[in-house]
Amino acid sequence: MAMTGDQGVVGSLHDAGTVREPREESTPARSQPVIGSDLEARVESAVHRFVGWLDQYGETSYDFQTFYAGPFGKFAKGLYYKSRGLGTCAVAPIIFCEAFAPSARRLFYIRQRFPIADAHYAMGFARLFQRTGDARYLDRAVHFLEVLLSTACQAKSGLGWGYPFDWVTIDGILPTQTPLITTLPYVYEAFSAVHEIDRQPRWLETMRSIAEHAAHDFRDIETGNGAATCTYTPLANDHGRVVNASAYRSFLLTKASYDLNDANYRAAAQPNLRFVLASQNADGSWPYAVDGRRSFVDHFHTCFVLKALVKIDRLTGGSTCERAVESGLRYYVDQLFDGDGIPRPFARAPRLIVYKRELYDYAEGINLATLAFGQSPAVADRLKTTVEDVLARWQREDGSFRSRQLMLGWDDVPMHRWAQAQLFRSLCGLLVHG
Repeated sequence: MAMTGDQGVVGSLHDAGTVREPREESTPARSQPVIGSDLEARVESAVHRFVGWLDQYGETSYDFQTFYAGPFGKFAKGLYYKSRGLGTCAVAPIIFCEAFAPSARRLFYIRQRFPIADAHYAMGFARLFQRTGDARYLDRAVHFLEVLLSTACQAKSGLGWGYPFDWVTIDGILPTQTPLITTLPYVYEAFSAVHEIDRQPRWLETMRSIAEHAAHDFRDIETGNGAATCTYTPLANDHGRVVNASAYRSFLLTKASYDLNDANYRAAAQPNLRFVLASQNADGSWPYAVDGRRSFVDHFHTCFVLKALVKIDRLTGGSTCERAVESGLRYYVDQLFDGDGIPRPFARAPRLIVYKRELYDYAEGINLATLAFGQSPAVADRLKTTVEDVLARWQREDGSFRSRQLMLGWDDVPMHRWAQAQLFRSLCGLLVHG
């Protein structure tokens, strides 16, 4: 079980044409497809089938955390963190449902909308517009941006987004709509992706609001030698130390420094980047957190860190992260895929795991491999096997994707955040090679 600004200023920058606006991955032009033309055609077909499913299913869903979002789930998970013995008894029915009756989620809580999924859908539809020129896809991307604006919470310095439920963590309960640094970069990238297409000043204004929130509302905690971990939330009792959180913030602020022509954002990103680089293990891996409690190494969090570092180097035209990326990619290829080149969830698991494979790993693996294409032949090989497997075994007849391969059977409950939206965005990225 994994428990885991001013409008005038923005307008003047836009009108003057001084804002550098790289794409989300700033992927260089390529002379050939990332994958072969036959496989690319299968990806395009899968994407269109998925869009048909999304039209019918709707934009709310159950979630991985649905089991723990209602009263009983919150109580059981909280007890687990306080008393491992009693807590294990309390969560046992949930673990059973996760492993053998995943559709029981509907008994624990309701379908909800998830900002991180809305952001991925916006990015995916923006890429479909780039692929096809069909204005309906751009309209759909704009729709998801409007939804994001309607679900934002006004933080101290700008707009933020969090989960639509109370999230029980190892450090206590994060109330509904507590802004999360792990959601914020995706929302920023969604507005950036559409702004790159239609150049609407209001999207740029939203991007500045997000950047201000990221820069000023999440605290830095110094860790030595000019490095600092950022907090996961703006809450006063948040002690940071989660590696991917600092990677996310460093990337977001670096990208904002170019998009918004403000060097202060890049300066603010540097301590977090140093923390991420210093947190890398000698073997090339990163622990989930450097806190002595959560040292597990898993697939999609490793992808989060590597994606951020590759993007930072692409944005800056530098080589600050080059050695870390090379080492990280070697570890990633060697330890987070099985002998058939298929993603596996953990290199170092935190506890007993009740599933074999995770859709989230496929989604982020495809995203990372597309982004890092050309940097590692082994990563390119893993991209092909991952795409072939997800198309062959994971897409259902209705167009949705299975969520997990369990020890026995499958979890077929479609969950937008976990990870229907992420996979959709990744497959759309394949079609435009970025």
